[in-house]
Amino acid sequence: MRKSKPKKRILTPDPKFNDTMVTRFVNNMMWSGKKSTAFAIFYDALGKVEAKIQEPGIDVWKKALNNVMPSVEVKARRVGGATFQIPMEVPADRKIAVGMKWMIEYSRKRSEKSMADKLSAEIIAASKGEGASVKKREDTHRMAEANKAFSHFKVS
Repeated sequence: MRKSKPKKRILTPDPKFNDTMVTRFVNNMMWSGKKSTAFAIFYDALGKVEAKIQEPGIDVWKKALNNVMPSVEVKARRVGGATFQIPMEVPADRKIAVGMKWMIEYSRKRSEKSMADKLSAEIIAASKGEGASVKKREDTHRMAEANKAFSHFKVS
């Protein structure tokens, strides 16, 4: 095990909305260090969301992210040779990270033409409480509910 926890890096807020959450999302979305391309895709997607819904794109995105973030998840724990799935509360920082990763992952799997189209469609679906990323959250919650009987094996 490592000696000490790594220091939290301070992110610079994005240029358009002055929000560190946007920077975090773009960092997760970025491939091969192409940050400017990732920002262009993100801003384009929010523009398309605004055009479709007639609401500020950043507000719709934040609502979508809140709909995707899990509150409980299961973690594997070995007890006497058997592996149990134990439901655990998700820490606030991990909630955001997992929510962003799911949203990006299921955006990439969509069938629209460009990544901006895929991301905007997933944001709209997630803000309405639909879409693959919201389904993933519900499946995770269902799994935790089903394994509630093993919660007394909590990982320390």
